[in-house]
Amino acid sequence: MADPAMSVTPYWALTFDADGDVDGGQRDRLLTEVKRRGVRDLLLFSHGWNCDRSAATRLCSRFFAPVPALAPAAKIGYVGVVWPSMRFSDEPIPDFPHSAATDPTPRTALDEDTRHDLLETFPGRATVIDQIARMLEQRPPGRAELEEFGRLVRLLVDVVPPGPQALFAADTLAEGVPQDEPEMFTGSTTAACEEFAQALAALQSPSHTEEFSLPNPWDGAHELLRQATYYAMKRRAGTVGERGLGPFVGRLATVTPGVRVHLVGHSFGGRLVSFALRGLPEGVRTVKSVTLLQGAFSHYAFAPRGVLQGHQNRIDGPLVCCYSRFDQALGTMYPLASRMAGDSQGLVGEMLGAKWGAMGHDGVQAVPGTRAYALAEALAAPLPTSGCVNVDAAAVVRRGGAPAGAHSDIVHPELARLVLAAGRIR
Repeated sequence: MADPAMSVTPYWALTFDADGDVDGGQRDRLLTEVKRRGVRDLLLFSHGWNCDRSAATRLCSRFFAPVPALAPAAKIGYVGVVWPSMRFSDEPIPDFPHSAATDPTPRTALDEDTRHDLLETFPGRATVIDQIARMLEQRPPGRAELEEFGRLVRLLVDVVPPGPQALFAADTLAEGVPQDEPEMFTGSTTAACEEFAQALAALQSPSHTEEFSLPNPWDGAHELLRQATYYAMKRRAGTVGERGLGPFVGRLATVTPGVRVHLVGHSFGGRLVSFALRGLPEGVRTVKSVTLLQGAFSHYAFAPRGVLQGHQNRIDGPLVCCYSRFDQALGTMYPLASRMAGDSQGLVGEMLGAKWGAMGHDGVQAVPGTRAYALAEALAAPLPTSGCVNVDAAAVVRRGGAPAGAHSDIVHPELARLVLAAGRIR
């Protein structure tokens, strides 16, 4: 039976927990029905900053909606990859109304929706969340109180968690050792909050330049919590991709070897589908394309010393990376949050972004042979059939307010067309 909330059919949800374990019933149903329905091309879409299945389903439905008309003769199946993540409810998403997001006033305290989502995303941490919420509301003076806030944030997200997730935080290596503890966790909380506060002030100013008045560091404390929470989501995305989605694609290849798989991921969902390549069983060549939409992980992940070095070669087709300069979440906040302990405090602006930047801000970096296109060019001519391909999508990915900017502005028919072009689906 078709999902009434879904714009396309056949559609299946495939749900994973934080450690990458799949819902067995959903998996078995998908494997059985894909074969029975004669699906030739299977599009698997992984969300990023969503909290529940309903939000993920709405995003999948809207993104997939143009596909049937764009490829009417193709035998396509659709999968929504659902995993436990969250976004802060004060982040506006274009075309997705939300009560908290309609308030233009920058938020420094926790709204009830975000508080609820934190409780859902980090079970067993209610006391810590209550303490964090109280401190954000009261904004107590003094450095000691900010450092205590930082301790609580680290406790909430469990910087070195038990179980398999501890292995999946890093995107890059230093002398063969994973770089996975950002300075926002290891350095001064006060300094981190001051940097986030200044960055927010610059994003919210009409000219996007820093004002001369120094913001209160508590103005950046809410952003520190947001970025720490997203660090935990980033770690989960890698876990679910390698331990969950990759093995599933391998099993699908065994059951229905003729099905062509196309992986699409937004934000941390881009990291998830990329890490799925690392989890593919040896010899599986059924992944025909990977499309990253505003990928929230290091632009060096596929480069030498990247944890995914060479894994684009596991795709029997291209890895297409869409990026936009209007993505403020990845252009400004991501480098600040990703900088590692011991890095130069003098790195700012473009220098900081060059070293700690994200896929969705400037594309795949330092991978030999990477091709580059504007979106219109990519849609007008055949894409390369292998290797990394950067596509500047700023022509359509451009709407959204601070602090995320256009990070979630991905529901466009042009991007659906790009997914079909990457997978050579007609």
